Amino acid sequence: MGSSPGVTRISQGGHKEPIMGVTRASGWAAGQTAPSGVTETSGPSRALLPGASISGGAAGSRGSLCWLTGLSALSLYQLEYFGQISIGTPPQNFTVVFDTGSSNLGAFSLLPDHSKFQPTQSSTYQVIGTPFSIQYGTGSLTGIIGSDRVAVSAHRGLAVSNQQFAESISEPGKAFLDAEFDGILGLAYPSLAVDGVTPVFDNMMAQNLVELPIFSVYMSSNPESPQGGELLFGGFDTSRFTGPLNWVPVTQQGYWQIHIQLAGTVIFCADGCQAIVDTGTSLITGPTKDIKLLQKLIGAVPRAPGLLQFAVECSNLDAMPELTFTINGLPYTLSAQAYTLTYADGEAFCTSGFQGSDIPPPTGPLWILGDVFIRQFYTVFDRGNNVVGLAPAVP
Repeated sequence: MGSSPGVTRISQGGHKEPIMGVTRASGWAAGQTAPSGVTETSGPSRALLPGASISGGAAGSRGSLCWLTGLSALSLYQLEYFGQISIGTPPQNFTVVFDTGSSNLGAFSLLPDHSKFQPTQSSTYQVIGTPFSIQYGTGSLTGIIGSDRVAVSAHRGLAVSNQQFAESISEPGKAFLDAEFDGILGLAYPSLAVDGVTPVFDNMMAQNLVELPIFSVYMSSNPESPQGGELLFGGFDTSRFTGPLNWVPVTQQGYWQIHIQLAGTVIFCADGCQAIVDTGTSLITGPTKDIKLLQKLIGAVPRAPGLLQFAVECSNLDAMPELTFTINGLPYTLSAQAYTLTYADGEAFCTSGFQGSDIPPPTGPLWILGDVFIRQFYTVFDRGNNVVGLAPAVP
């Protein structure tokens, strides 16, 4: 994980991506309860047309102001999910991680075998020139700030004007060199943004590009699904989850930080812990001392001395314990099949979906609920009410 949350990769590779789905323009479907203080609107509903491609992005009409972005899981192991954006006029296309653990948009312009932004080929590009440096969980990005038109949906309907972003001027290191993505689009709060740059989603809201100040994430748990997932700006997709959404207060507006409890045979943080919901982290991470106890509880052992990755016997999954997070009074239970990763390269082997990561004060200690958790629970990020909505995801 490194020194800070954000995009965190693990050695086997894999990818993250955005999502597509069905929504009501009001954001809350029949039977759903809006967060306290929210006034529901009666705008028209919009559904994704049957057969829409995951790479096709938002299929909605302009009037609904809800925009769907398809996510791809480029690995059978579903360690990362990616989506498509474009920068400039005419558009230059990039694959990015949509990361709720950071707030800036950055493009790795110098990396070989990655798409490179060409500012001279864009009629809407503006030089800002401010130096930029950011440290992610497993890499860094150093560059300068530029400004241009950024489109998120494949139909280019969701296009942010004058979006500032970082263009790399030095190679960010092997962690990103081996990545399948060309950049990172941060979706955390503005207070986390380096150099005071306005995040993409804040500009979407300011430019009235979304009907509601929310976005929602679905990550498929089916490795054989043609859809890796979907990211919906301005609404959420009731076909992707069951039951009501549980609206969890954000405890600190930087990361999407919430209060959790984790108890069972071994009690972790008996008085509760702080955690962030992070689409840019593949696993669930926590303080090393707690994760060591957790690995022991589930029967996981280090794959090799000094490695952070822990292995479990694939044949033991049915006998391994369920683990339950309590969030805002409700249980969120992960089966062994949910919190382990199974690899099928040659001889099958399984690894734990937990990893130790010590984030120092004052930011930490923090648990990070990454993709292992989000795959199981549809997640709505509500900037208007500073809450996170959670509900069991449809497999």
